[in-house]
Amino acid sequence: MNKAILRFILIALFPLLLNASHSILKNDILKQEVSQRIETMGKELVAKTGFHAYVIATNEHFPVGFNLVEYTKKYEAKLDKPYVIFVFAPFAKITQKTQSTGRVGIIPSSKTFAKHYDYEGVRDAGLDVISVKDKNTIEDKHNIGVLQAFSELADNLASSKNVELESTLPNDTGNMVFVLKILIYFGSLLVLWIFILRPLIMRIKNGNK
Repeated sequence: MNKAILRFILIALFPLLLNASHSILKNDILKQEVSQRIETMGKELVAKTGFHAYVIATNEHFPVGFNLVEYTKKYEAKLDKPYVIFVFAPFAKITQKTQSTGRVGIIPSSKTFAKHYDYEGVRDAGLDVISVKDKNTIEDKHNIGVLQAFSELADNLASSKNVELESTLPNDTGNMVFVLKILIYFGSLLVLWIFILRPLIMRIKNGNK
């Protein structure tokens, strides 16, 4: 009788165990495929570095000035240190006047641990995807943005220990932005040479003849 009950309990819990989440603390937005990819990256990060990265993807409508650090403290008891929490709240208000929304938070377990990643690099990895104008729906952009940002965060943490992760994603958007910046910089130099420096040099040479 006891064996039959135990077997029933295991069968009932098995699907839950398969979907057990370690890296995702709250998910109102992410699709299953994205959640699974984040879990894979998170598990590899822990296995190779001992560092923990978590995600909160919430559709809550936080007011202007809402404290994301205080918000994450309710999860603190079940988190393994050292850790970083990536918070994505696309419906959080930024300013009351414009009614613009969308906030990102990257919250470490300590100030010392924050040195293991590039805050702006991780933030931009997600926001660059969301801000690009393309045919993707806003829901898809949210998913891709969170996935790309988490991947960047995991890579940053791994690199700080000279470890390379196999499950993370190439930051294609980041590379495109970098190339674009180089082209703009080169174009500015070219304009400076053609219209200012070259005529100036020619005048100096002609004046010396």
